[in-house]
Amino acid sequence: MIGYVTLGTNDYGRAAKFYDALLAEIGAKRLWESEQFVAWSTNPKRPALLIAKPFDGKPASVGNGVMVALAVDSPDKVDALHKKALELGGQDEGAPGPRGSGGFYAGYFRDLDGNKLNAFCMPQ
Repeated sequence: MIGYVTLGTNDYGRAAKFYDALLAEIGAKRLWESEQFVAWSTNPKRPALLIAKPFDGKPASVGNGVMVALAVDSPDKVDALHKKALELGGQDEGAPGPRGSGGFYAGYFRDLDGNKLNAFCMPQ
């Protein structure tokens, strides 16, 4: 159902480097690219994550209550993504671990522009 999610940035080059390194952890590569945006995905037929400077020319800002969740297939990949985000200068928003019931495992972080993300997996 979701085709892609776009996150605003005020430093296009810095954000692109952050996401190149972060999303490489889960095998995502640049899918689309222009002067206005960069999109990453693990497969052209799967949802993508984009960064862009806002179209209206105003500064990008973080949406209160907005979060992008990156689905992975193991707690090890959750741990690796969270660790990589922090190594790249992201901010910790909740260390990886089990949340609630049912085997949900997640780690939360913010990117260099303050956008909130998480990496999560569910039991198979």
